[in-house]
Amino acid sequence: MLTLTSAQHAITCSPVETKTFLSGPAGCGKTTVGVARILHLLEQGIPAEALLVLTPQRTLAAPYVDALRQPNLAAGGQASVLTVGGLARRMADLFWPLAVKAAGFAHPDRPPVFLTLETAQYYMAHLVRPLLDEGYFESVTIDRNRLYSQILDNLNKAAAVGFPYTEIGARLSSAWYGDPGQRRVYADAQACATKFRDYCLEHNLLDFSLQLEIFWNILWRTPECHAFLTRQYRHLIYDNIEEDVPVAHDLLCEWRPDLDSALVIFDKDAGYRRFLGADPESALRLKELCETHAELTKSFVASTDIQNLEIAFTEKLLPRCFAPLLPAASAPSISLASSLNALSLPPPETPTRFYPQMLDWVVHEIRDLIDRDIPPSEIVVLAPYLSDALRFSLSNQLEEKGIPWRSHRPSRSLRDEPASHCLLTLAELAHPGWGVRPTKFDVAYAFMFTIDGLDLVRAQLLAEIVYRVRDFSLSTFDQIKPDVQERITFIFGNHYSTLRDWLLAYREETVHPLDHFLRRLFGEVLSQKGFGFHRNFDAARVAASLIESIQKFRQAMEPSLEGAAPTPSPANNLVEAAPREAPPVGTPPNDGRGSPSNNLTIGKEYLLMLQDGVIAAQYLEAWNPETDNAVLIAPAHTFLMMNRPARIQFWLDVGSGGWWERLFQPLTQPYVLSRAWAQREPGTLWTDADEVSANQQTLARLVTGLLRRCRSRVYLGLSDLGEAGFEQRGPLLKAIWKIQLQEQGNSS
Repeated sequence: MLTLTSAQHAITCSPVETKTFLSGPAGCGKTTVGVARILHLLEQGIPAEALLVLTPQRTLAAPYVDALRQPNLAAGGQASVLTVGGLARRMADLFWPLAVKAAGFAHPDRPPVFLTLETAQYYMAHLVRPLLDEGYFESVTIDRNRLYSQILDNLNKAAAVGFPYTEIGARLSSAWYGDPGQRRVYADAQACATKFRDYCLEHNLLDFSLQLEIFWNILWRTPECHAFLTRQYRHLIYDNIEEDVPVAHDLLCEWRPDLDSALVIFDKDAGYRRFLGADPESALRLKELCETHAELTKSFVASTDIQNLEIAFTEKLLPRCFAPLLPAASAPSISLASSLNALSLPPPETPTRFYPQMLDWVVHEIRDLIDRDIPPSEIVVLAPYLSDALRFSLSNQLEEKGIPWRSHRPSRSLRDEPASHCLLTLAELAHPGWGVRPTKFDVAYAFMFTIDGLDLVRAQLLAEIVYRVRDFSLSTFDQIKPDVQERITFIFGNHYSTLRDWLLAYREETVHPLDHFLRRLFGEVLSQKGFGFHRNFDAARVAASLIESIQKFRQAMEPSLEGAAPTPSPANNLVEAAPREAPPVGTPPNDGRGSPSNNLTIGKEYLLMLQDGVIAAQYLEAWNPETDNAVLIAPAHTFLMMNRPARIQFWLDVGSGGWWERLFQPLTQPYVLSRAWAQREPGTLWTDADEVSANQQTLARLVTGLLRRCRSRVYLGLSDLGEAGFEQRGPLLKAIWKIQLQEQGNSS
């Protein structure tokens, strides 16, 4: 049973046919009101199937999904919890015959092919790779997987903002102020986007951008689809509208007259997903369409000291436009001394000149906090970017002190995860027919990760003796000399023998799909006591994401090998279903490495795709609230989109410019491709002043968002030299200095 304040209760129990715009800062209980409202509507006899919950990202819908799964709810239909993208995919699947001809697909008699982020990158890579050899993007020096994802991002922004994808290059070029050679890069990006769209239309492929365009430009305009949606969904809960795209807001503007009730929830001073097309200014249009306006101001998360710290920070970061941009709703007066009470910095006697010394101080403080009975789950360690080196260093030190931890970095490729690297090496050993022979070091690393407690030295020794690269064989532990057996130890040797016997037995069986193989390997061996995945929850999450990724890839490619049409998956109204995959029409793309239709199995093709470093799709398992009590290590923006509070926050490397600088994206520009920029005079240039202003506001929103999700204290990780060894004096560090100097002046 939810406990509500009088203000929350008034909104929740308002008349059924009420359309309310609810705003307020993070932590004031707006989502709680949304959950309570949907339960109240069900109690009032509203059919569950008439309820629609929309969020900009599936992970933000978790509170609603949990509430609708309560066993005490009345039996009957199920409410739909979706994103606008998920709604578009459903409608494209359901009303495909109405859209196929109007959209210009080459095969109107064949089913649609829904692509995930990973499978879209797979096709994009096959199309763009030959163009790179012809000289495309010669001046661009980024990883190829980032290049593919930025082209897709341009297509997604065009669909989300609502302009033709053929204008991407022209819009970027018209606003560019700098080296004229960059315009050639934008032209190449436009050519690749056009080539990808043409290929999608030729083979009935639907990536996110095409799904959204078909839904908004075609299906929503048809009487059949429009009537289906407006008749089925009469009551709407739309949360975190500031993180959604303009086309989603356009949809609700047109849908509103047909709704019996609506609760639209706006998070003030947010909009953290601007790089993905989020548009808070566009979201505010929905306020004028609601008859009732409500605001919550009291924070249930941040202490008074934290609230004062938020205002002090923002005044230093945005001194000229502080009042209109970030009004202080929850702290009536600023007490500078009180705000500093919520900050902890390394004491002067603690050496923190070098970055590793700063990490030593962070881990020491975390150990001290846990010793004072603060649960590890209430501690988060945040950085502007979570590099592999930082993640490795922190995790090693935390493990040495016996502190449980977990990390989350959504943009990290699955190939870079140690757990997935281990699993794929074992898959290569189990499938000699692939012809992919892992190196001895890869096998040694797999042994070290697989066998609990085995160090790299003994793992390397074991691999050197038992693994033969030429004939792909694994010899028995009994054949090793007795003195070497004792060095490796018989306990580890027994676990190796169990793994070897399982792999050799599998070789004798009929080859299973790769995801089936990994499920069996994980369940029968790796998750058992004595093996590396037994208590490693972070590795288990990676394994789950890897298996899901392989499954979706197989579902996309397998029917093309069999020559059969895909079987639609049943719809589930409760939670947005994962996109159903189908094979491309015709021959899969081939760049000389082979294709699933001839000499490569689906498993090997997936392996080759992963070696290209495709950016991982969103897997809910990685975002779910943890049952294990562990310290979270994550990028700052990722933590904000998890939308969860923490008692203690550690901000690492606060002198880094990464806290305010926009990621380098040579093929795209989120502000230029926004709707607000399109409303400016044609030919307006994006100048350095625009960049500085955007960065200042981004940093202010980032700091505000973090502090509103902090209960009691922020620890600042300071070092004279940054992670790369250079001296850094970023705006966040300068703001801290200003606060300290002002406090010293007041005290004197």
